[in-house]
Parts: sequence; C-alpha cells; structure tokens
Amino acid sequence: MRINTDMQITQTGLFFACNGTNEAVFEELVPEHMLTHVYAGRVSVTTADKTFSLSAGQTALFARNQLVKFTKLPEGDSPYTAVTLFFTQPFLQQFFTTLPLPKRSATHPSIVPIAPHPLLENLFESIALYASLTKEAIPDELALLKVNEAITLIRMLNQSANNLLSDFSEPHKIDLADFMNKNFMFTISIPRFAYLTGRSLATFKRDFQKIFGNTPQKWLTEKRLEYAHFLIAEKQQKPSQAYIEAGFENFSHFTYAFRQLFGYTPSSISEPVNK
Repeated sequence: MRINTDMQITQTGLFFACNGTNEAVFEELVPEHMLTHVYAGRVSVTTADKTFSLSAGQTALFARNQLVKFTKLPEGDSPYTAVTLFFTQPFLQQFFTTLPLPKRSATHPSIVPIAPHPLLENLFESIALYASLTKEAIPDELALLKVNEAITLIRMLNQSANNLLSDFSEPHKIDLADFMNKNFMFTISIPRFAYLTGRSLATFKRDFQKIFGNTPQKWLTEKRLEYAHFLIAEKQQKPSQAYIEAGFENFSHFTYAFRQLFGYTPSSISEPVNK
C-alpha cells in the first residue's frame, strides 16, 4: 500500500500525519504525549541525553514537555512517511475518568519504545489505508476513534506507557544548572525554560543569576557561541551548519555575535593560514 506522498494530513485536534521526500530537521518542544509510528524511511531522535532512531515498522511514545530534535530521513526511493497521534491532557483526563489510575511513579522514561503487535499493526494499516485513498484530512470523528483505539492498545501492551499517560502532574522543580547545560541549544523562550524547570519566570531568573552569575539570555548567547566555536574548530563543521546546531536562528546575528565575543569571524577558523 502506498500512502499519497502529495498529501499532508493536517492536525485535527488529536491526530496528525506527516510525509516528506527530503531530509528534514525539526527541533521542538513536545507539547503533548505523542505516539509515532514510522511507515517508511527513518527518523533520528536527539534529546538532551541520547540519540536513537526509529525505522520503518517501529513505534515509540514520547512524553510531553521535553525538548527533541527530529531528523527525518528517506531511504532509497522511499520518502519518509510516519503518523503521529497526540494524547492531549483534556483527552487523557476524560479517558481516565472512569478508570483506576495506576500507582504514581516518581519518574517516567521520556521515550517509551512500543513493541510490534498485530493489533497495533492493524491500527496503523487502517490509518494508512485512509491516507492512500484521499487527500483530505481525516475527519475528527474518525481521528478520535483511532486515538481511543491506540491508547487502549498501548496501555494493554506496555505498563510504562500506561503509567506515563495517567500522570497529570506538571513539571516539578529540578536541577536548573544540569537542565540548562544539557538543553541550551534548543531554541525556546525564557518563560518556557522556566516552566520546564518547574519555576515561575521570576524564580527562574533569580535562581539563574545565583547559579550562573548572569542573565539567562546573555548566558544562552555565550554558551551557544562557545558551542558553535567547538563545532567549527573541533568537529570541522561549516559555520552554516554549526550555528543551527548551536541554537541560533539567524546567521547574520550569529556571525556578528561570534565576532563580538571572539574577535574574529566563524569562517576564519577554517580558513588556511597564509604563510
């Protein structure tokens, strides 16, 4: 079965599918728990702690409120094709209303691999069938049925997934220095960094100044510049690649800030020395 690669199934509140014919990199804060299944190609997933990949036929559950970089890769003539089902907090709260909640765990894995199962394969095949027949977005009513089917199956098949989906607690106060040193390259706002470390914006800024002796924005800029310098000088990356990986969004701004800090341009690092 071939999913129509000209079609992008749009978000319908609970459900989203994505197809691509070229390598693409997306860096994002995962806003809700989401279940991703890869039909074709491969996706490389990088978090603050690890990098792994999902290949065709593999499925994983991603916990909400984590920073992830997705590199979507086609393989051969097959475009990258995957489907993602979002389990929003309102949906989960309603779903678990009449169900006993499992005992709360102190910690949860940020990514839960889901083992293949005939019932899950049937679910994803039915979604692929619909996508192969139409260019229209999957109707909300059908999307809701598929999301209910998916959560029922993964709760039955994986206890870790069940524990994660039934925990509605917000981020608690965590080690700020450890979190920032692992996640500084992600391009999110200061208020969002505060939220992910379990702090109000005012408390985040106060704690940050106490720990780092600098404001969050100035520290982030210098940390990203130092990392970009390392990538160019030690990893032989091109400045046009390093500035993105380090967390900058504008190359001109990156070049200007780099020169202000180091006294020379990023490109001069890799230029041969004239004798």
